[in-house]
Amino acid sequence: MSSPAPALQTLPPPVALLSLTTGHWTTQAIFVATKLCIADLLRDGPKSTPDLAQSAGVDARSLYRLLRALSSVGIFAEGPDGRFALTPMAECLQADAPGSMRAWVMVMGESFGFQPWGDLLHSVKTGQTAFDHIHGMGFFDYLGKNPEHGRLFDESMTNFSGPEIAAIVAAYDFSGVHTLVDVAGGYGSLLSAILQANPSMQGILADMPAVIEGARRRFETSNLADRCTVAPLNFFESVPAGGDAYMLKHIIHDWDDARATTILRNCHRAMAGQGKLLLAETVMTPGNDPEFGKWLDVAMLVYAGGCERTQPEYRDLLAAGGFRLTRIVPTQSPLSVIEAVPV
Repeated sequence: MSSPAPALQTLPPPVALLSLTTGHWTTQAIFVATKLCIADLLRDGPKSTPDLAQSAGVDARSLYRLLRALSSVGIFAEGPDGRFALTPMAECLQADAPGSMRAWVMVMGESFGFQPWGDLLHSVKTGQTAFDHIHGMGFFDYLGKNPEHGRLFDESMTNFSGPEIAAIVAAYDFSGVHTLVDVAGGYGSLLSAILQANPSMQGILADMPAVIEGARRRFETSNLADRCTVAPLNFFESVPAGGDAYMLKHIIHDWDDARATTILRNCHRAMAGQGKLLLAETVMTPGNDPEFGKWLDVAMLVYAGGCERTQPEYRDLLAAGGFRLTRIVPTQSPLSVIEAVPV
C-alpha cells in the first residue's frame, strides 16, 4: 500500500490539493454502495439503476449519480446501455469474495470509524485520541461495549490482513518453531496460514473470549483443530505459556510505550527466558517517500493512542520489555517481522 503522491506530483499543485482534500467523498461513496449491497446485487450480471434501486429500496436517480461517480474511479462500470456491472474492485465489496474488503470499508465509513477523523485537530493540539474525545472512552473499550461494531472491526482486520499474511508466511522461516503462540490473533487467519505452511508446528491462539470461538471454528473447518488450541487473553495481565515463539501482529502499534512495554513484559514472563518474539509491524523509515505506515501512524493518533515506530524506537521498546532486537525481516507488504529474543 502506498499513497497517491507520485501521481499527484505530476499535477498542478491546486489540482493535486483538490484531489487530496476530496478523498473523504470517495470513502463515503464506497461505504454507501457497500452498505446497500450493490456489488451483491450485480453478482449475476449487469443491471439497470431502476432495478438496483428497487432491490436496495433507494431513490433511482440518486443511486445512478452515486454509481456513475464510483465508476469513474474503477468501482463498478457503466455500460453504453446505462446498466452497471462489477469490476475487480467492486467484487471485493462482496462479503464472500476472495480478497473481500467489505468489513474494512464498513468500518471506514460507519460513524464510529469515520467521525473521529473530523476531530484530528483535537489530537494534534492535545496529544489525545480523537476517538476518546468524541466517545468518552477508548477505542477498544468502545468495541467491547458495542459488540456489533466489535465483530465488524474483527472482520475488517481479517480483510486488511489478507495480503500481509501471505507476505509474512513467504518472508519468514518458521521451520524451527515447534509451538507458535499468536497473541491477540483474532479469528486465526495468520496462525492458520502459518500452520498450513509448516505441517509439524503446533499453535496456540490467544484472544478475547468472544473472538476465540470464531477462531476455533476456523481451525475446525481448516482441519487444524488437532494442532491448535485457543486460550482467553488479557495481555495487560498475562500471556499464555507453552510456546517457543510468540507472534504479535499489528498489536504493539495500538499502544503507547508504557502499555506496549507491559504487553512485552508479559510475553517475556510467559517465555521463561527462551524462544523468539516476533512482531509483525510497520517499521517507519526517514524521508519523504510515500509510505502507508505514515498514514497508519496518524490513524493510531486518531483512534487508539499508539504509533508506528522506527527501528531504533523498536530496539529501545523491546529492551524495556526485556528483549534484544536480533533482526528485522522485510516482507512484500508494508509489514516487517521484527525478531527479538529474551535477555
